[in-house]
Amino acid sequence: MGNMKMYGSEDEFMKIVSVVKRGDIIGIKGNPGKTKAGEFSLRPNKIKLLSPCLHMLPTGRSGLKDQETRFRQRYLDLIVNNNVKKTFQTRAKILKFIRNYLDSRGFLEVETPVLQMIPGGATAKPFITTYNELHMDVFMRVAPELDLKKLIVGGIDKVYEMGKLFRNEGMDQTHNPEFTSIEFYWAYADYNDLMDFTEEMINSLVLEVTGGEKITVTDEEGKDHVIDFQRPWKRIPIMEGLEEKLNVKFPTELGSEEANKFLDKLLKEKGVECSTPRTTARMIDKLAAEYLEGQCMNPTFLIDHPQIMCP
Repeated sequence: MGNMKMYGSEDEFMKIVSVVKRGDIIGIKGNPGKTKAGEFSLRPNKIKLLSPCLHMLPTGRSGLKDQETRFRQRYLDLIVNNNVKKTFQTRAKILKFIRNYLDSRGFLEVETPVLQMIPGGATAKPFITTYNELHMDVFMRVAPELDLKKLIVGGIDKVYEMGKLFRNEGMDQTHNPEFTSIEFYWAYADYNDLMDFTEEMINSLVLEVTGGEKITVTDEEGKDHVIDFQRPWKRIPIMEGLEEKLNVKFPTELGSEEANKFLDKLLKEKGVECSTPRTTARMIDKLAAEYLEGQCMNPTFLIDHPQIMCP
């Protein structure tokens, strides 16, 4: 709350006032006080321009709403939209909690190579780069899976890694060519143990970060949905779930030609898209995506995939 009377020198005051613009970073010497409205303020008797703002910021009235600009100029998004910083802070809390959770349960954090001779662990398309010294093409990893499993084989019974993965494919709202992944492996545990463990970890995480077991998310149409992380989570066997939803009985031999024809006819009747090759595994996957995954708002495990779907 600066004025000429408090500043002391009229010339110096007019000089600094003519230079300082919205968005500049300034240093102030002065005394604390209150305005007539009761707002805590500083009454400066010295103002110094520390760092000028070279591009005028959007005004509070117009704001910064264009998604393209917000994502390409994150610094500007952070300056103008105060709620964005909360996203960064929440992400940091999530990573810290998961790391502490795994560490406290005897898991060992490791780092495995980002550049690999064989990009194992998934069928995604890798980025290719070159080791100049070795005259050799190498691949940026698409998953840390194989290296972590080698550590399990070597005798580290509980192991995990948080790290960057790279997949040279398309991008959309939920897919990015460079992303952070957390993978953990636990020797002598079965998939029921892992589901219990994951359920407890994520439930505890939501409690820690939000203070409750429910969060509200807004979809692309602006509609709010409440997601409930309360335990126990629903577990749906794939084939039983589809039979119940579609009111049909699948053939017992899913690898047979009869089963393939049955599924092909079923997809056509239900109007579910499935590009070629229309294999049994792919058609079951498309049905599960449409009738099971699409119906899951709260965290849900889809379990007991038929053997024919296993890679």
